[in-house]
Amino acid sequence: MPTPESLLTSFPLLASPVAGGRQHWQTGNASVREVMLNILLTRPGERLMRPEFGAGIRSFIHHPNNETTRALIADAALRALRRWEPRVSIEAVRAVADPERLSQVNLEVRYRLLADERRETLQLALDLG
Repeated sequence: MPTPESLLTSFPLLASPVAGGRQHWQTGNASVREVMLNILLTRPGERLMRPEFGAGIRSFIHHPNNETTRALIADAALRALRRWEPRVSIEAVRAVADPERLSQVNLEVRYRLLADERRETLQLALDLG
């Protein structure tokens, strides 16, 4: 039976300066966070062999920073993360305007790691300007 940590190992393969440049896999929550960022920042159609992969939140750049745009960003993020990251349960996705930067949207994803039931938060700032 796989260990909880082995269930949280995934792409990408990294070179580690600590390990003398040898390659290793990112593990645990770091792996999940990397994959979630990859999902959020990849546009559907960008991957040749998986054209439906990704949330495409960068496609909202140059849209107005209003309630509608923020709701569309949050919905795209939620749908893509639920579809493409099976190691987590998405509990909430919020996209809110940054009070100090008018063109910035702060995306917050609250999720639970299924391997060990730990709750985590991923935050990403998206400048629509």
